[in-house]
Amino acid sequence: MINKQVLSLLGLARRAQQIVTGEGMVLKAVRQRKVFLVFLASDAGNATSKEFQNKCRYYHVSLVQDFTAAQLSSAIGMPRKVIGVKQAGFANKMKKMIKNETI
Repeated sequence: MINKQVLSLLGLARRAQQIVTGEGMVLKAVRQRKVFLVFLASDAGNATSKEFQNKCRYYHVSLVQDFTAAQLSSAIGMPRKVIGVKQAGFANKMKKMIKNETI
């Protein structure tokens, strides 16, 4: 249930133009500290997963790997495995929703 709400909020963030998509663009945004949360598909490749885990840890950006590429793509309406959330408000709300579900 919460997962659907997080994905809906991700779709809303896209419509508000508050996301960055694609590996290269998200990686650049992480390095420039322009994203507050990164969604990485749970079925992304090993090299991609390792790279984003390392970069997000180094730059202190939250990383979520709870969703598949199909779920993320469906939420934003375009095929993507990596999505960065640019606005702190959206990112904080999503993190809070995910944290509440895992407790």
